[in-house]
Order: sequence, then C-alpha cells, then structure tokens
Amino acid sequence: MTGSTATRLSLLSRIRQDDGAAWIELVELYSPLVVFWCRRRGVAEADIQDMKQEIFFAVSRSIDRYQATNSSGSFRAWLWALARNKIIDALRRNMRFLASPGGSTAMELVQNLPAEIDDSDARERSEFAAVVQRALEQVRIEFEPRSWQAFWRSSIDGMPVAVVAEELAMSSAAIRQHRSRILRRLRQQLGEMN
Repeated sequence: MTGSTATRLSLLSRIRQDDGAAWIELVELYSPLVVFWCRRRGVAEADIQDMKQEIFFAVSRSIDRYQATNSSGSFRAWLWALARNKIIDALRRNMRFLASPGGSTAMELVQNLPAEIDDSDARERSEFAAVVQRALEQVRIEFEPRSWQAFWRSSIDGMPVAVVAEELAMSSAAIRQHRSRILRRLRQQLGEMN
C-alpha cells in the first residue's frame, strides 16, 4: 500500500465516522445492486430513485448496529434485508391505492419476496460480480502497480503463485502477501470486515 493509506480504515468504519467520501463510495458501490433489486421485485421505474434514497437513508440510520460476520456476503445480506423491508413497505402502501378484484398483484409480490439473497440465481451473481468489480476499481489506487499485478495475476487470472513469482521476479511469499493484503482490503471495501 502507499504511504498514508497503509492503515486505511474500512469503508464502514469511515462511514461511522461521518466521512462524506466514504458515503459516496458506498452509494457508488451498491446503488446499481439496489436498483437491480428494486426492478426485480416490482418497484415501478418512476419510484426506483426514491426507493434507493429510502434504502440508503435506512442504511445511514442503522449502520452503527451492523456487525460483520464470518460468513461471506454478510453486508450484502444485511443491505438486502433493509432493501426488502423498504420494498415491502412501498408495495403495501401501493396496495392501499390499488383496487383489484379477486386479489392483488402487489400482495403477491410482497409474499414472494425472499428473506435471503439467492446466490444460485445467475442474475444475482452477475450483479454482485459488478459490485466486486466496482470495489476493485475503488481500492486499486491504494496499491503499488507491482503489488496489484501480483494480486491480479494470482487471484483474478488464476495463475499459480510460483509462475507469477517468476514472472514478476518476486518470491512466492511476497506474491501471497500482496494477494492477502489486497483481498483483505477488498473485503473491507465491500463491508465484510470492520
């Protein structure tokens, strides 16, 4: 890592300290996923931006209570729970204004909202892969190019550590160390570590 970022706090720690730049990073990171969830769960296109604001407002009110768990995707699962509740609230509000003889499409949507994220769903996995890509872009500037290359070649490209070490004229231990540091920072950026 470069100088002043060597002890950089996690994204959520920075948010808890009212760091405006951290809020911008979080919203940039997770907004497309939140919009995807809204569209997929029946929120009207005209209401999506308002819904997104409501969800992130709920995040701001409850971020201090969030605790990362050892399970992967814990922040995303927590964010989904907040989003799900806001979507249900909106669908229920809309039900009051809909006159639908024989039942309500909105009620069916509420009843069919899953309590948990379905990681077996290809579209969900694709949307989260885009979140990870945005997080990678956000943290890349914190690392020296050679460290990043060691990480990228060994983790993303899937090259064996020994091959990357030879390619970059580094030890295998150095490659693993760079990879570990960047993966830890990525988990922090995604909200998986405090």
